[in-house]
Amino acid sequence: MQGDDAMTKQATSPIGTPGVPWGPAEVAAWRAGQTRKRSFEAEVLGAIQALGERWDLVQYGRLDYPPDTYPLLAIKSRNWRDELPCALVTGGVHGYETSGVHGALRFVGEHAASYEGRVNLMVVPCVSPWAYERIHRWNAQAIDPNRSFRQDSPVQESAALMRLVEPLRDRVLVHIDLHETTDSDESEFRPALAARDGVAFVPGNIPDGFYLVGDTQDPQPAFQRAVIAAVAKVTHIAPADAEGQIIGSPVVAPGVINYPLRQLGLCASITNATYKTTTEVYPDSPRATAEQCNEAQSAAVRAAIDFALAAKA
Repeated sequence: MQGDDAMTKQATSPIGTPGVPWGPAEVAAWRAGQTRKRSFEAEVLGAIQALGERWDLVQYGRLDYPPDTYPLLAIKSRNWRDELPCALVTGGVHGYETSGVHGALRFVGEHAASYEGRVNLMVVPCVSPWAYERIHRWNAQAIDPNRSFRQDSPVQESAALMRLVEPLRDRVLVHIDLHETTDSDESEFRPALAARDGVAFVPGNIPDGFYLVGDTQDPQPAFQRAVIAAVAKVTHIAPADAEGQIIGSPVVAPGVINYPLRQLGLCASITNATYKTTTEVYPDSPRATAEQCNEAQSAAVRAAIDFALAAKA
């Protein structure tokens, strides 16, 4: 029965032929249907530029999707000291995941100054500004940047971030990548992925609450627990489903699952940081507000850095 429903959902895709992967014509048709729904310049770029009085702003690339271009900006500690460990914060790898962007900006605006002299900070609030404006998971080529952090990546967003981070790859102590899991994952993005790849859409479940994705190869369970404990003071933690899983992966601790980050080409794999995690906030929960989601992301960043610095001491 589930297979029948899956094929029905696939067949309703307005682009392409069910069961046939998209080619360039289908990608072009999809891109033509994407419209700007909000302003990166007004909502994000302006906020980043306002931080320039206290922080160094580094333009590490320019996203070019004619007729649109976007500066790619990182926020960096002004008093950078080579002897200090580095903390990397990334947000907006998926442009539609709003609290990842604004949670990163909140952390810098309200809390980052307290780490001066203890850690070098590099914060990239919005990796995918084209997708931010269109409230989408993919870039303009219908590719997921968060499966594209690989050597010689064809994805502008991913390749530019990897070039920025490469000189720090072995010096980053902690990297926290800020994401959301939304109802639109199930209603829009997963069906679109199935249509793009010419496969059946298999329905899943959206967990109600915050969770983390650690690294299967080096899970650092105490670190993940510390971040969960901090976020639990702000918003609720996602429970395991009836199979003891979250989004199809076994729950290894309350609110924690693990992925093979590097094998999947995920953003959290781009350094050799000892401590790394991906946050997943659930903004569509009736038990959470946008304010809580932004605060949860900021709290997660602070807890991650605090744990890493304490462990190193």
